[in-house]
Amino acid sequence: MARRIRSKTDRRAPRITPPPQGGRFAPLDAAAVDRIVQAAFDILARTGIAECPDAIAAQFVNAGATRRSDGRVCFSQSMVETAIARAARRVNLPGFVEDMGLTVGGGRVHIGTGGAATEVLDSATGEFRGAQLYDLYDLMQLVGRLPNIHYGLRPVVARDMDQPLLLDLNTGFACLRACPKPIGISFDSAAHLDPAIAMFDMSLGHEGAFRAQPFCFGVIVHAVSPLRFAPEGLEIMQRAMAHRMPLQICTAAQAGATSPVTLAGALAQGLAETLAGLMVVDALEPGYPCIFAFMPFISDLRTGAMTGGSGEAAVAAAAAAQLLLHLGLPSTASAGMTDAKTPDAQAGYEKGYTVALAAQAGADMINLSVGMLGSIMAASREALVIDDDMCGAILRSVRGVELTETAIDLSRIEAVATGDGHYLGEAQTLELMKSEYTYPSLGNRQSISDWKDAGSRTIWDVAVDRSAEMLREPPTHLPKDREAAIRAAFDIRLPEGK
Repeated sequence: MARRIRSKTDRRAPRITPPPQGGRFAPLDAAAVDRIVQAAFDILARTGIAECPDAIAAQFVNAGATRRSDGRVCFSQSMVETAIARAARRVNLPGFVEDMGLTVGGGRVHIGTGGAATEVLDSATGEFRGAQLYDLYDLMQLVGRLPNIHYGLRPVVARDMDQPLLLDLNTGFACLRACPKPIGISFDSAAHLDPAIAMFDMSLGHEGAFRAQPFCFGVIVHAVSPLRFAPEGLEIMQRAMAHRMPLQICTAAQAGATSPVTLAGALAQGLAETLAGLMVVDALEPGYPCIFAFMPFISDLRTGAMTGGSGEAAVAAAAAAQLLLHLGLPSTASAGMTDAKTPDAQAGYEKGYTVALAAQAGADMINLSVGMLGSIMAASREALVIDDDMCGAILRSVRGVELTETAIDLSRIEAVATGDGHYLGEAQTLELMKSEYTYPSLGNRQSISDWKDAGSRTIWDVAVDRSAEMLREPPTHLPKDREAAIRAAFDIRLPEGK
């Protein structure tokens, strides 16, 4: 049997920030939660879901669903509640490196990338350009090395891959080659799963290895709003399940466009679409490991365009996380999708409050939270590094105030108050300074004079240097003989030696 890979193979692998327990922030009160959940049940029972493939529809009907004359499949509340009751409460996401895996569910907050940006901000020119395969590879290398990012879902589409299969296989290879943490990718076609899994098996050393260590989860759009299944997504879902690939299934209606304009209505419809995905999983295999990406996007109603950085986006994402936590289902929220085009003050405040609210509400995974710009149309290496710093502070805020047995020591307070008058030299201060407190990696805490003496460098300046430094040496977690075997078997376009 092939050896499992541990993080000691890459000495630059960071200490990963443990996922804190979220759920203290509740944008919806108990009555609102009950009303929205009931509305979602009623939508599924009354309006149902259109465009269900006949084979799956037949399974639904055999299990007690009804199919209207117009083809829409409707589910009774009791049927949905049964599926919720037997759904997986926790989903294990192994890393390519064994000890970088995650357990998702229950409100433990994990930060990650995501999206399908088509452009990148080139720091050398200050201009946007089309994303290339090496951009994806560089971004995923950073994901693998940044301490406050727990997983890497493909952030950009490699526009130099001009065929769907070529794109899917090279995306999978670039992600696994760059990042030892759990990765996630999407697929253009169910037919692409078999060669991708064969490649993943080769990366782990033998046929069937991926089934035991599924380090890549499948990101699948199962529903198209309003209230329609995506048949091709359901095909991909079934093929992924056949390979024991964990699922992250997505719905992303846009309030005022493809879902109701009220946030409450958008949440009710979005939850119904999310639960429709659960019904598919439950019909195929009850309890299969599935994470529910319930992402209520927001429209700027002046133009109809999606806005990722609005206050409404922040509260909707947090409410979606709260609803899934209430139902006990593993969740993914979307946050950090700033509308700003550069990592400026607008980007900082929009990312800060959107990610913070989703985290405080207990989103198990937060996709799109780092590295994105321009309403997720572009990505940036430097923004990714800056956002990691931000997320360190956000994750610390989710931890809250921890009341351990020794947190309040009246004798120590007495001794300091009647003695030296400060706690700087106390043993407890020295012992806890790195666990009780989080320190920025890029953020500057110097005095103004010291900062000026050091060159008056902005956080962007520091991020340019830091990202280049982190990319100086290639990752080492994929053994060279396995990489060579993959390159011999597949049309891999990432240059050797990267």
